[in-house]
Amino acid sequence: MKLQPTPLPGVFVVEPAVFGDDRGWFMESFNEARFAAALADQGAPAPRRFVQDNHSCSRAGVLRGLHYQLPPHPQGKLVRVVKGRAFDVAVDIRRHSPHFGRWWGLELNAENRQQLWIPEGFAHGFLALEDDTHFLYKTTDVYARDCEQAIRWDDPAIGIRWPETCVSRQLAPKDASAPPLADALTFD
Repeated sequence: MKLQPTPLPGVFVVEPAVFGDDRGWFMESFNEARFAAALADQGAPAPRRFVQDNHSCSRAGVLRGLHYQLPPHPQGKLVRVVKGRAFDVAVDIRRHSPHFGRWWGLELNAENRQQLWIPEGFAHGFLALEDDTHFLYKTTDVYARDCEQAIRWDDPAIGIRWPETCVSRQLAPKDASAPPLADALTFD
């Protein structure tokens, strides 16, 4: 496993070691000790243990986010796409961070097998780029409705450049009515 830093300190692209031959391929999608060691090598803290796995399936144009949970149930997320393609985004929502309000994104897909580690203190969202996109992620805390928050996906103060390949956006009502970052409850 190899971690690639991103412009957002603490957020990393995870590149698993993939072993293939004429039969197909094999990879470890997660190994707690190796993940913690790789983070330590980057000077980043190990996350709390993962306690929940989630799996969503989306049609092309479905945009989910920007989501996060506040304390006492903040979530770090290790995300990946196992079928299809998605543009995945992290936004720093730690008010005292020099990177507050900055975003970074990349395409995750079944072919590149990359994952994204998004620690607590960041909002997360993704846009499915093709039908039948399967998105899997591990979280460091359970879903807690009372702690759930969202920020507007198209907040001009953040300025996310979503891919134009999916011009028609399909959003859940809670995402369509989410507040801008300036009005959202965030991490202090």
